Amino acid sequence: MSAQTKQRTIGGRPRGQARIAVVRGIGAAQPRGGVQSLARAFAIMEEIARNRDGIGLAELSKRVGLHNSTAFHLAKTLVSLGYVRQMKESKRYRIGRPLFALAASALDEVEMVNLATPILEDLSRETGETAHFSVRLGDAVVVLARTGGKGVFQLVDRAGAVRPAHCTALGKIMLAALTPEQLEQFMTRVELKSYTSKSITSPDLLRREIAEVRRTGIAIDDGEFDAELRCVAVPVRDFSRQVIGSIGISGPVWRLSIDSLQKRTRVVRAAADRLSREFGFVGDVKAAV
Repeated sequence: MSAQTKQRTIGGRPRGQARIAVVRGIGAAQPRGGVQSLARAFAIMEEIARNRDGIGLAELSKRVGLHNSTAFHLAKTLVSLGYVRQMKESKRYRIGRPLFALAASALDEVEMVNLATPILEDLSRETGETAHFSVRLGDAVVVLARTGGKGVFQLVDRAGAVRPAHCTALGKIMLAALTPEQLEQFMTRVELKSYTSKSITSPDLLRREIAEVRRTGIAIDDGEFDAELRCVAVPVRDFSRQVIGSIGISGPVWRLSIDSLQKRTRVVRAAADRLSREFGFVGDVKAAV
């Protein structure tokens, strides 16, 4: 074989074919050395994160396009660092807690607002109503972001407003995310204050209301905080599948009947699904309720 021919070959194959011969997937077009190892490690973590019940080595290596031994050594390193954990009995891999901590620390309120605002703008355009994104603040909820619709009458509530949890749709979603024990503790701490004639002030009625929200994944405020307004809200989840907030729309009672609110639920849920994916949620948000 001539020197010129050798320059055109790698491992006995023409140079152009050598790249094609690499297993398609993570190894196909990645640079050599440490950068390639990083790319493969992230591919492994992403694939593990997609499998809530964990994933075995054989399936993992197949999905990321790596040899079993390569996938094993990379996964072993990730386990030693804590970013991946291996269950003792099944030997399946799952995401480790340090990765959750990193993601949680990166998701601050400013980033939440930046991610939520364009989704709320689309929701307001589609429904014509004011759209909100809120998170829990102690025993209440705070509206982190809001956008106005094109309707004649618009809610003048501002971002940063703190609202009671027991008589707002946004707040009921957050209460439904609590465990039964946490909900009972909430009711012992918080006065179920009446804001309108429709406000829920009975612990038994609130328990039934929250049980229904848990069942359906939908909360409605029928003039319970402001007698002139109705609201519907659904949960927003993050990478850990936990409820991190709620998205809802509000409008005047003369324009938004209970029936019209329920018809808009599909659009509101689609917006919440979008935001949940922005926060790293993988899967069916409705199924996670």
